[in-house]
Parts: sequence; structure tokens; C-alpha cells
Amino acid sequence: MGASNFSNFSLCMLYMSANIRIRLGYPDRMISSTISAKTLDDLMRLVVEALLADGDPICPSKGWAVELTGILLELSDPRARLSRTETRGKPYSCLGELCWYLAKSNELNFIEYYIPDYKKSADGDRIFGGYGPRLFNWGGLNQIANVLAVLKGKNPESRQAVVQLFDRHDIVAKYEDVPCTCTLQFMQRDGKLHMLTSMRSNDVYKGLPHDVFCFTMLQEIIARDLSVDVGSYKHAVGSLHLYSTDLESVRNFLNEGWQPTIDVAMPAMPAGDPWSGINVLLGAEQALRFGRSIREDDLRSIGPYWADLIRLLDVFQNKRNKKDSRQTRKDRVQKLRGEITSGVYHVFVDQLLSDLAE
Repeated sequence: MGASNFSNFSLCMLYMSANIRIRLGYPDRMISSTISAKTLDDLMRLVVEALLADGDPICPSKGWAVELTGILLELSDPRARLSRTETRGKPYSCLGELCWYLAKSNELNFIEYYIPDYKKSADGDRIFGGYGPRLFNWGGLNQIANVLAVLKGKNPESRQAVVQLFDRHDIVAKYEDVPCTCTLQFMQRDGKLHMLTSMRSNDVYKGLPHDVFCFTMLQEIIARDLSVDVGSYKHAVGSLHLYSTDLESVRNFLNEGWQPTIDVAMPAMPAGDPWSGINVLLGAEQALRFGRSIREDDLRSIGPYWADLIRLLDVFQNKRNKKDSRQTRKDRVQKLRGEITSGVYHVFVDQLLSDLAE
């Protein structure tokens, strides 16, 4: 790049950075490299404000962005993993992505049902960087099973319970999608399972809410298998960024009102082996995605925690179903709302009911 081109490039980046800060009204300030909060909404707000105030302009392959590097995020209550805001309250796509992982799948048609934008990252009918196979069948290895074996072994405080998602081969050839997550580390300390996720790159607005949900759910699944409670969740990011195309959405997110540190945690996963409930959840998810009904006997057999998640997926199926009338879908969703036992989820169902009433 010549001197004049470099100068123009630098000026464009500086202009964009200054423009972002002026438009959203954030003064320059220094940021700590560690950001902690009790709930996802509190954490998201702090992170977005920090990026707008102190982020440096970059222009990676997906377009202009502001970036902070070497950031550690901490969610002190991993069960407070769902945003309750209108713009980032995405329980259905978060749950769908978790099921995609747990089903050991990297198929596009599975995840596209919940997150259509994944089509942009597809290599044919699959997502090369899909986490499901890498977690459960990567080169013939089940990394989750290996982590559990390590933590159930002679030294439950082992520091070797690490899952690798980004692989050295991922940058040898050009793929539409490679994992943004490098490793997941699980640590048993004082009767709790703590987790540290290491990300090479993280989109704060679109990616972070899904990542935190899926990884803290995986943390709780492994904790239950080990018969311990969840501890803290930490999320280390090399490049934490916000794309300029999401600025208006970010403005709307920041303007939404919510009560900081309100008790919005999901209920605790039931004690005991979680995998039987997961298997029923995955069977119900597949049935709903293909337009089939779920079995009430299955819901009764697994208890309220997993049944609530299945009913949320049923709510989403009614949201997508355009063949039936609004009134028919509204009646079904209203019935499902009455069957969901945890009030944490009602705010999301109520929003859909409001949409169907318009």
C-alpha cells in the first residue's frame, strides 16, 4: 500500500470512529480490560458502551467496525444468560443453535431454520466451522466425553479439561466460515464448575448473546453430569468488535429500558444425568422443525425444565408457521404459555402474542 493510500485509509478509519462516537454521544474514556456483570443485559450494555467510547476502527473482511483487543468478560451468574430486551431477546435462535451443537450437526438446513444468516457462511449444504461435530466427533474424538472423563478422574481439579474448536488446519484453505472460538476450558473448584472461553474474534451485537447462551448451557450440562453446581463464566476475546452496519440497532438496544441486575436467571437444570432430557429435547426439536407434533408423553416424562424448552421451540414453530391463521396460531401460543412453568420465559411468549394480535 502506497503512502497516500495508507493515509487515506487511516483518515477514513479515524473519521468513522469519531463519527460513531459523536452520533451516539459517547465521550472518549479509558476502559479496563476486564468487564464483569451479573446478567447478560448488564454485560452487553457495558461492552457496547466501552466499544463506542474506546474502540479502534478496523476494516476486516466483513466491513468497517470498531474493536477492542484482549478483553475479558465475566458473567457472574451464568444462568442469567438470556437478554430480556426487544432487540436482543433471542431465546428461540439461541436454543436452536444449542440444539444444533448437541445434535452433532453442521448441516445448513438445520441452523438456517433458526438463523437464516448462516446461509452466508455455508460451504454447500454444510457449515465448515459448525461446532457440533467439533465438540462430539472431531477426528474421531468426542471432546465433551473426554473432558468429563478428565474431571471424573483421579484429579477433579485438573487443568487439562480443554475443548479445542479452532484448528490449525482452518487457515490452510479458504472457507466461508471457521470457528471464532479457540478453546473451552472447564475447571472444578470448591464444588463448582467454572468455565473460560477463549475467542479469537467476537461480534458483540449478533454473536455474543448466542455464544454466551450456548456455552453457559454447555457449562451447566457438564456441571450436572459431574453433580456439581455452576460457578463463574469468563469469556476472553482477542478481537471484540461492533460493525458499523449495526449502529442503528445498537442505538435501539441502548435506548431500551431494563432494570440492572434484575433476577432474570433461567431456572437451575435438574440434578442428575442431563443427557436423557437432552435426547428428548433433540427429538422434539427435530419433530417441530419438520412440522410434526410433539408427544405429550415425552413432555411428562422429562420434567418441567426440559419441557419448558420444548414448548419454547413449539412457540417458535407457531411463529414461523404462515399456513395457519393468526388467530389459530395465537390460540396455540396462548395455550403453550399456560403450560410453561417458568415465568422467565413468559416475556418472550408475550411479545409473540402481541405481534400476532396486530
